[in-house]
Amino acid sequence: MSPPHLSDPAERPLPSTDLFDQEREDWRRDPQIAFDAWLAKQHFRRSSAEVYQAQWGSFLDWLALRHKSLVTVDTQTIAEFVAGLAIKKTQRVRYLRLIERVLDHVREVESASTNPARFIAQDGEAAWRNARDNEPTGFLSHPERAALIAHLFSPLTALSAAQRWRERRDRALIAVFLGGGLKTGEAAALTISCVSAGSPWVTIESANPTLTRRTRLAPFAVAILDAWLAERRLSDLAGNLVFPASPSGRPMHKATMLRAVDALIDAAGIAASRTSRASPQTLRNTFAADLFESGVEAELVGQWLGFVQAVSANRLYRAWQTWADQQDPPVTDAPDPAAPPLSAPRQDGRSTRKAGAGES
Repeated sequence: MSPPHLSDPAERPLPSTDLFDQEREDWRRDPQIAFDAWLAKQHFRRSSAEVYQAQWGSFLDWLALRHKSLVTVDTQTIAEFVAGLAIKKTQRVRYLRLIERVLDHVREVESASTNPARFIAQDGEAAWRNARDNEPTGFLSHPERAALIAHLFSPLTALSAAQRWRERRDRALIAVFLGGGLKTGEAAALTISCVSAGSPWVTIESANPTLTRRTRLAPFAVAILDAWLAERRLSDLAGNLVFPASPSGRPMHKATMLRAVDALIDAAGIAASRTSRASPQTLRNTFAADLFESGVEAELVGQWLGFVQAVSANRLYRAWQTWADQQDPPVTDAPDPAAPPLSAPRQDGRSTRKAGAGES
């Protein structure tokens, strides 16, 4: 029986005061009965409750074989358990989240640093991630990226006023994904105060001030975003969102953003040649790939992407290296032995060359 999806109540983040509200000693004495008592009060569908009971029972059996309890269980034990499950990665995630929530309560702490299950969830190199059906990290190839950017700069066809501002908006939206590495949620919440015309810097605010960050837009993205901001002012759209869904200023829905990406990918003529859908995440990954290729350190790329853990940036870097190794090398003329050497690549993605005879 497959575990329920995230729409089920137990798979959504719940307030700590409502989760596993048995006394700590109850969990020590009989964790299965304590779990069942909590489960009985949640009013889940019978099928869902049976899945959770099976998941929890499997974990307790594993602990018993290794002479561990919920108090003494450590990161290595949980890692071995989750990695040994002969199921898909998404199902492993649900097991891990269930264990993580129980241990949050049992240990009576809120800090992630003391929960061994959360250590595993944050570890990008953990063995449990090596499950079947894991999709490889996707990127746009160089020709695809170039074709998409060229389309973003293409002249607008005869459009109505409403169609015009939406087209400009969607082009700028794709530009901040591809040229700034924003997520859909970040783009939806981006406000006018976070951007400045002509500036490559975009501030991504967070409810937690320590997580507020800045990312640097690629030059093409600065130009596309500037064109949209000018169009937005002329259209006199309400509100303070950079990417409103309507003249009233309401925020864009993620589904609307996905449709915008699909439409522009198709209009750029690269959809048919791809074996997988180019999503906002693909564009975000391509932003990172362009920086990696330009010699920007993974740590800085991770900062611009908003990664909390350095391991995430390193994992993305390795995924890019693997992907790059599988690409066909570009067809170029044979190098001139007398030509001057290339300099180190610049952070804007263009290599510079020392001027030689006939060059300026």
